[in-house]
Amino acid sequence: MTRQAIDQLLSGGNFPDEPGRPVLTETHISWVLLGQRFAYKIKKPIRYPFLDFSTLEKRKRCCEREILLNRRLTADLYLDVVPVRLLAGKWFVGGEGGEVADYAVRMRRADSGRQMDVLLRKGRVTWEDIRRLAQKIAVFHASADILYDKDALGIRAQFRELGAEGRYLGEELSADYRAIIGHALDVSDRFVETHKELLEERLESGFFRDCHGDLHTRNIFLLSSPQPFDCIEFNDDYRQMDVLNEVAFLCMDLDAFGRKDFSDFFLACYGQFSPAIRNDQDRILFIYYKSYRANVRAKVNSLRARSAAGGEEKKQALGEAARYLLLMDGYIREIDQLTALASK
Repeated sequence: MTRQAIDQLLSGGNFPDEPGRPVLTETHISWVLLGQRFAYKIKKPIRYPFLDFSTLEKRKRCCEREILLNRRLTADLYLDVVPVRLLAGKWFVGGEGGEVADYAVRMRRADSGRQMDVLLRKGRVTWEDIRRLAQKIAVFHASADILYDKDALGIRAQFRELGAEGRYLGEELSADYRAIIGHALDVSDRFVETHKELLEERLESGFFRDCHGDLHTRNIFLLSSPQPFDCIEFNDDYRQMDVLNEVAFLCMDLDAFGRKDFSDFFLACYGQFSPAIRNDQDRILFIYYKSYRANVRAKVNSLRARSAAGGEEKKQALGEAARYLLLMDGYIREIDQLTALASK
């Protein structure tokens, strides 16, 4: 579908069992139509080096994968995949007849006010919320499929993907940010080379699992039982990882909110259920993973800025990219310091 078609669907389309008109929220890869009872997620017909939604069949397959993967964590939130049809010039979600123009993941609508990022901004996240979430993630990781055939050093190439945004961010922000990216890429390359035996040992020890892949505060509902959602379905390599890499994403996000106390507490609680950090080497690896996760958020916001519909949206995305680049730089400098101390 196109953005024009999405607008037509919103203004005059037929949504079964919806008492009102849905409203649109948008990411750089999806349109999400929020109704009173359901949410409908439609993938944009785009292709990036790490993602391919370019055909109807590929989008359908990814919708089906999204349902399957997310039900591991949120069994009652993800409902089904429904076709989006065009019949006699009118749009329909579900039903029969007409031309199938696209597919949507249909989800039960949850209270957006209970999203973790929203609650953090309001100062309403509790220590008990953090403890319950840590236990939920540790139990999920313990039951997730173990992977022994992954490239334990593949994170080096994933880290370097930010380099493709270096020139753009340098031009839009300043040359300082391009320098930050260049330094981070160099440190990452050296870190992976120096710690390749550790990474390979963790793979052999069963720490690489089929995880969530995008575990940050915006993708968690803090209900009576915490509900992470929106697993990565479009690229297995972004989901299949060291569990410590996944934990680092959430901890990095808490750091970004200025809640390192919550970040440290989450890690401590997670450690009560999981042996993911065993020694000092694992601890420096955790900092490296946090730098990688800040890298990912900077890249995502750079892509958002490139595709922004308006100047204010672009400005906001660039501001977020800059914030995460500075956070990444802080972790990288910490790795530099720890590495220097270890070599003395």
